[in-house]
Amino acid sequence: MAVIASGAAGGEHTRNYPRRSAVISWIFFDWAAQPYFTLITTFVFAPYFAGFVAPDPASGQAMWGFATAAAGLMIALMSPVLGAIADASGRRKPWIAGFGALLVIGASLMWIGRPGDPAIIPLLLLSYAIASVGIEFATVFNNAMMPTLVPPDKIGRLSGTGWATGYIGGILSLVIVLGFLAANPDTGRTLFGLTPLFGLDPVTHQGDRITGPLTAFWFVIFVVPMFLLTPDYPAKRPIREAVFEGLSGLKRTLGELPGRKSLATFLLANMIYTDGLVSLFAFGGIYAAGTFGWHTIQIGTFGILLAVAGTFGAWLGGKLDDRLGPQRVIAGSLMILLFAITAILFVDKDTILFVKVAPPVPGGPLFAGAAERAYLLLGCLIGAAGGPLQAASRSLLIRLAPKDRIAQYFGLFALTGKVTSFIGPLLIGAITAATASQKAGMGTLVVFFVAGLVLLLRVREAGVASSLDTSSRP
Repeated sequence: MAVIASGAAGGEHTRNYPRRSAVISWIFFDWAAQPYFTLITTFVFAPYFAGFVAPDPASGQAMWGFATAAAGLMIALMSPVLGAIADASGRRKPWIAGFGALLVIGASLMWIGRPGDPAIIPLLLLSYAIASVGIEFATVFNNAMMPTLVPPDKIGRLSGTGWATGYIGGILSLVIVLGFLAANPDTGRTLFGLTPLFGLDPVTHQGDRITGPLTAFWFVIFVVPMFLLTPDYPAKRPIREAVFEGLSGLKRTLGELPGRKSLATFLLANMIYTDGLVSLFAFGGIYAAGTFGWHTIQIGTFGILLAVAGTFGAWLGGKLDDRLGPQRVIAGSLMILLFAITAILFVDKDTILFVKVAPPVPGGPLFAGAAERAYLLLGCLIGAAGGPLQAASRSLLIRLAPKDRIAQYFGLFALTGKVTSFIGPLLIGAITAATASQKAGMGTLVVFFVAGLVLLLRVREAGVASSLDTSSRP
C-alpha cells in the first residue's frame, strides 16, 4: 500500500491508497463490461434484432424499447436498496460477482435469436433484460470502489481513464466481430474479406448472434484482475444484519436528501440527461439501420469510429474534470449532444437540412452518400461527448456525496439513471409505433438534454461551485 497525502473538504488528511496495479485492475472492469454496451445494446445485436428478428425496423425499435424500459424499471427500484446493503456489509466484490453472473447468463442466451423466428422474441428480450440488470448492478458496486483507490483530486482522471479504457475494449471487440466473425449475407465475407471463423453462417446471422456469448466470455476473462488485485472493503457484519441496517440507512438517507439541495438537484438532472443518453446510444444503430439500410458491417464500422471518438473524449474529459471541475465538463457535453441530436433530425438518406443530396448507392462504397457522412460526423460528436458526460457525472457524485455512504449514493445515482430510464425508450417505442416514424421517436430526446442541462446549472457545492464561478476573477 502507498501512503498518499491529499486534501478533502474537511481539511488535509492522510490515508492509504493501493498500488498502481490495483487501480489498473479496477479500470479493467470498464474494459470487461463495455462490449455489452458496444456489441449488444448499440451497434450489432440491437440493430440486428430490429432488422432481421422483428417483423420490421419500426416494430423492432418499439419492442426493444419496451424491453429496455422493463429492465430499467427493475434496476431503478433495486439499485439504492442494494447499495445501502453493500455499505452496511462492507463488501463490494461478492455483489459484482453475483450480478456479473447474470450478465454472463443473459448474454450467452442471446445466441438463440435466429432471424425471422417470432416465437423466439419473448425469450430473447427476457435474456436481454437479465443481462442488462446484471451489468448495471455490477457497475453500481464497481463505481463504489473508486474513493478507496485514489485521492479526491485524482477521481476525475480515474473516472475518465476508466471510460476511455472501456471504449478501447469496445473498439477491439467490434474489430473482432466485424473482421473475423460477422459477414455480409450476400458476399459471405467479413469486413476484412475473410470467411467467418468457426464456420459461422452468414445467412442465419450467426456472426451477429455470437456477440452475446462473446460478451459473456470477454467479461469473465477481463474482470479477473479486479477480483485478484484490487482490494475490497472488509466485511463489517453478516448479510442479515447488513440488510436490516442498510434499509434503515436508506430510509434515513432519503429523508435527508431534501436538505441536500445541490445533491438532490444533481441526481434529478442525472436522471433526465442519462435517460436521454442511454436512449440515444440504444437507438442510434437501430435508427441508422432504418434510415440508411445499414447492416452489421456498416453499423459496426460506424461504432468503431464512435468508440475512437469516445476514447479521446473520455480521456480529455478526465483531464478537464480535474482542471475545470466535473460540472463544466457535463454542461459542455450536454450542449454538444443537443447540437448533434438536433442536427441528426434534419438528416435523411437523400436530404441534409432540407437540401437534396444523392442517396447512397446499394452495394456502393462504405459511407459514400453525403447524408451518411453527415450522420457519421454527428455520431462522432455524440461519441466524443458521451464518455466525458458519464465519467464526469460519477466524479461529481463523489464530490457531493458523504464518503461513508458512497455505495448507497451510487445506488441512488443508478436509481436516478434508471428510475425514468424506461421513459425514454418507452416514449421512443410508443411514438415510433404510433407514427411509424423513427425520426419522430428520436426527436423526443431533445427535451431530455435541455431539461437536464437547465437543472445541472442549478447545482452548487463548495468545491464545485468555486470552479464554476469565475465572474469575479481577473
